[in-house]
Amino acid sequence: MGTDHDDCTTIGDDRVELGLALLERLEHESLTLAEAVDRIETITSDPTVTRTILDEAELRGIIDREDGIIRPKSRQYVRYEEQVITKDGDFTCRRCGSSLSTGHFIRLEAGELGPFGSSCIRKVTGRE
Repeated sequence: MGTDHDDCTTIGDDRVELGLALLERLEHESLTLAEAVDRIETITSDPTVTRTILDEAELRGIIDREDGIIRPKSRQYVRYEEQVITKDGDFTCRRCGSSLSTGHFIRLEAGELGPFGSSCIRKVTGRE
């Protein structure tokens, strides 16, 4: 007998794993729930998948969540020299929707995330 949570992880498994990998690499000391959702929305706008990502991240010990505040527990930040690549082309930033001629992409174990503009990639990862 499946639950909604099980169905969601099965259907959105790639998005869930990518969301967990992103949360694991955030350089923020803490974020509000809204700020964490802003980062996750670069992967999915489905509220069920977003909730699954946050719940699973807490279960796996990737984040602490209390009173609307998210605290990433890992200190495995995105290594810009190795994990961020740029590509020239016609792109739309996944965070702000701006048109880009150069897209920045984050390579995570679970997949590639992007494209982002130069300021949005810093915002998503917590460098700004």
